Amino acid sequence: MLTKTAEMLNEDLYWAIIRNSLQNSEDQDEQEMYLISALKQLSPVEIVGFRLRTDKLLYDTYNSEMWCAGFIMNGGCSDDGFEYFRNWVISRGKEVYYKAKENPDSLIDQTDLELEEYEFESFWYVALEAFREKTGKELYDFIDDDNFKLKEGYYPNFEFTWSDDNPESMKTICPRLFDKMWE
Repeated sequence: MLTKTAEMLNEDLYWAIIRNSLQNSEDQDEQEMYLISALKQLSPVEIVGFRLRTDKLLYDTYNSEMWCAGFIMNGGCSDDGFEYFRNWVISRGKEVYYKAKENPDSLIDQTDLELEEYEFESFWYVALEAFREKTGKELYDFIDDDNFKLKEGYYPNFEFTWSDDNPESMKTICPRLFDKMWE
């Protein structure tokens, strides 16, 4: 029987799934399909846990410096765009994520002239799709919202440490990204 949960998927298993998705795909569409297929092999509780782990990783990178990197890399960055940017960062794997969390300018190593944008909106929904395909139910109905607050809607407040009106303030935070990508 399915019940609500606030338990995140084991972090090592989470990153192993991401690593395997990168090794078995050429682009985001293939990675998305791989992830849905891989997640359907998990239990329903683990699929919910994958989404909760993703939400926590998003929560942990909701800050001005990461937003600056997204703004530079995408030539602008709305609230939704910032979500999709951070999903893209997570989708690049554990090492990329933790390096970027420590220093967003490290994302210079992920720049690719072939990419038009550094976003991966559908990454946020792979667990929802896998859960729906496996159970016929909606994943959101099985998140214990009373006990899981590390997600959108509970993000911490912060003051921006940069402004696009003052490009030098962005260069201070992400000098290599700024020099390569800001126009």
